[in-house]
Amino acid sequence: MALTKVLITVKTYPTLSAKYDELVCTAGFKEDGSWIRLYPVPFRKKSYNEQYKKYDWIEVDLVKNTSDFRPDSFRPKTLESEIKVVGHIDTSNNWEQRKKICLGKIYYNLTELISEAKNKEICTSLAVFKPTEILDFTAEKVEREWDKDKIARLNQLNLFETNKEGKFEVVQKLPYKFKFHFKDNQGSESRMMIEDWETGQLYWRQLAKYEGDEQKAITDVRKKYFDDFAKTKDLHFFFGTTQAHHHVSHNPFMIIGTFHPKIELQGKLF
Repeated sequence: MALTKVLITVKTYPTLSAKYDELVCTAGFKEDGSWIRLYPVPFRKKSYNEQYKKYDWIEVDLVKNTSDFRPDSFRPKTLESEIKVVGHIDTSNNWEQRKKICLGKIYYNLTELISEAKNKEICTSLAVFKPTEILDFTAEKVEREWDKDKIARLNQLNLFETNKEGKFEVVQKLPYKFKFHFKDNQGSESRMMIEDWETGQLYWRQLAKYEGDEQKAITDVRKKYFDDFAKTKDLHFFFGTTQAHHHVSHNPFMIIGTFHPKIELQGKLF
């Protein structure tokens, strides 16, 4: 495949892989507005110039990820393939240019979307979803450390070694799952986890600000996602499935990012 240009809109919180060590799932849109998933990407091991931000345009040599049945799943040709940042779309005019690329197709009915995901001919695994009502945003405790056996296996394989800086330090595991509780346009309620890297970064940043007070940090994360995004912004979700749960979970989707321009007043003349 020739160099592919992708607008990055999704970066999930890093996870550990027994094969590749620490990985980030990246997704975004091609120039024609179609979704594409990039996985695996060893993001934090990339050079500074290759560490793309959200809404950067990148160019990378991609091939179909043949180990993944989802049609929009691709991977860099090699883990060392260069990722070149070639542009950026800012938030000017209330995200006007971002909207043109990202909001080509929006789902409002979760049952309809799940049906498309389960249909093997369509196999939708990435989508933009507009909730009708946000009911809550919560934090649930989970295991605080990565699996010790997995860490030990990765250390044995020297997968955490870097060329010059010594031992690669794996990212901290989040001790909470953050979830949105929302309704779709049929009134159906769902609770879905958000895996956005920015959610985790916000938690760690506020935890440091409050000198380790987890409840204060959680309160600030909730203020951002519930009091701000859900109540004052035109909030859309970026949804994605995991390969392991795509065909077996009742609802295989999780929230992998948010799209949150300001609410525009209808009927403006100018």
